[in-house]
Amino acid sequence: MTMAAPSRPAAPTDGADPADSSPAGATNVRTSVPSSAVSRNARRFIVGISVIAALGGALFGYDTGVVSGALPYMETHFGLTSLGEGVITSALLIGAAFGSLAGGRMSDALGRRNSLLWAGAVFIGGALAVALAPTVAFMVVARFALGLAVGSASVITPLYLSEIAPPHIRGRLVSFNSLMIVSGQLLAYLINALLAQWEAWRWMLGLAALPAVALFVGLFFLPDTPRWYISKGRTEQAARVLRRTLPPEEVDGELGRIDQARALEAGARRGAWQELRTPWVRRVLLIGVGLAIVQQITGVNTVIYFAPKILASTGLGTNAAITATIAIGAVSVIATAIGMSLIDRVGRRPMLITGLSGMTISLALLGASFHLPKSTGVSYLVLALMVVYMGFMQATLNTGVWLLLAEMFPLKVRGLAMGAAVFVMWLVNFTVALLFPVLLDAAGAGVTFWVFGLMCVLSLLFCKRYAPETKGMALEDLEHELRKAATRTTEG
Repeated sequence: MTMAAPSRPAAPTDGADPADSSPAGATNVRTSVPSSAVSRNARRFIVGISVIAALGGALFGYDTGVVSGALPYMETHFGLTSLGEGVITSALLIGAAFGSLAGGRMSDALGRRNSLLWAGAVFIGGALAVALAPTVAFMVVARFALGLAVGSASVITPLYLSEIAPPHIRGRLVSFNSLMIVSGQLLAYLINALLAQWEAWRWMLGLAALPAVALFVGLFFLPDTPRWYISKGRTEQAARVLRRTLPPEEVDGELGRIDQARALEAGARRGAWQELRTPWVRRVLLIGVGLAIVQQITGVNTVIYFAPKILASTGLGTNAAITATIAIGAVSVIATAIGMSLIDRVGRRPMLITGLSGMTISLALLGASFHLPKSTGVSYLVLALMVVYMGFMQATLNTGVWLLLAEMFPLKVRGLAMGAAVFVMWLVNFTVALLFPVLLDAAGAGVTFWVFGLMCVLSLLFCKRYAPETKGMALEDLEHELRKAATRTTEG
């Protein structure tokens, strides 16, 4: 599922910088503007871009979170078994796996912005199709199609934000996408709770079309990223964007760093797939794939997709269980905001290690709580432990992994490599979502969450050994350091 790059993209849709209406000769005027004013203008410009682009993350969150409230009523409406629940839930995820591959290739060929436009259109159509699905088969196909957009957005949005952000705020800006993902999930939980009294599951699913329209329209006002423009030889367009995000005296230096990174790749073998065979690039890709697996095998999405089912197994009623999941969504938003504020100060590796330690303890206690007699008190104990687990997860592992995947790959293969890593992430997500309802019925919730706790221990060992530290480094400088580190390891 790849798309060939056009020889010369059309200027009105791909080449223009809609956010910059300044004439070409305005460069000297810009340099005379006080730095404080430039800083304020840059902040406004970056915030505007971030809010629109991160709607892709909000849609990602809404479409993955809304199924938790709709599923109990779909189960009754369609007469679903546990396997049927897993199939409907995971259909979106297998679509997202292939969408992530398509998104990575498409973002390299057509640009980050135009690829998000495609995803926005599919978000709109997919949300309406899922809401109107007359049969299980139609629902599965519609959720697969919606997953294509979810997967594409999961690659392109953090890639776009990481490439347009100045280095000193890149961690917070890319993590803003994670905040929008969990905000989308919280919105889904709130709407689920509101509509549960009418069992209006089709409205739960269909309302995703509204933010999808906002994303699609907003993208027409955004530029593409400087790094993508330079990768296509369009230096002046890159400079126009950099003038909106950096002080004037830093623009030439940033252009030079990006050009230097391209010069390092100029002598390499042509073609992105061939470049992935380079030993140091292959090692970085394998670490990225490992981080993607770590994010999923620790069980986060079983809570996101099946929290009402888990709570109902402790004796809580369906409507009460759906309402209780609001606490999970709210804590996820707060924890992600905390993670955003810390990630550029604390660093990526310490965040991952701290989070996985807390998740391990939470899952061990969560598994034990299911061996207590069923009661309302136990139901809320289970909810409290899920909230603690999600707090550690969203503040550290979720924020850190998405940020590292957006930062750590070299320019020439960044879209392709991130797409490959996220493809694996979605495949693992698909497998866990498909098997979780069956495992829950066969082994019980206690054993199931202990298995996830063991996965946290293994993930902690992996991150201690392999996770890179990228705090405060320009992407081109980071590429140089990763190349040196991987070369030393290979030679050693």
